[in-house]
Amino acid sequence: MSYAKTEDAVARLTPEQYRVTQQNGTERPFTGEYDDHFEPGLYVDIVSGEPLFASSAKFASGCGWPSFSKPVVDANVTELRDTTHGMVRVEVRSAHGDSHLGHVFPDGPRAMGGLRYCINSASLRFIPKDRMEAEGYGAYLDQVEDRK
Repeated sequence: MSYAKTEDAVARLTPEQYRVTQQNGTERPFTGEYDDHFEPGLYVDIVSGEPLFASSAKFASGCGWPSFSKPVVDANVTELRDTTHGMVRVEVRSAHGDSHLGHVFPDGPRAMGGLRYCINSASLRFIPKDRMEAEGYGAYLDQVEDRK
């Protein structure tokens, strides 16, 4: 499967998805579709479709945005120094789609590796576990666990 940013994909974005992914925006806390979403499946870049995070790495951080302990494929996520807003942070972008996703912080659960990828829902598309094979993401099924 090839993952790329295309003009058609960008043209299909909602105004909020465009603002977040293409203009480095941030959605308001506790307003995103996936903040309190814990269904088994895979989260992919809304622009390129590249796999980003598995539900097995998602946790409730209480920060107001979906939080993950690690990417599903390290190479699909790039990290850049961000000094905007008078802070020093690490921005997270999709490698192939170049979408702004959010930021990563070193305050995640120790048992899950200690990182918190704080991600905007507007940058993601969720693929339920039972649709992953049909949508071409079957190779990632081993990273998606059923919630008990």
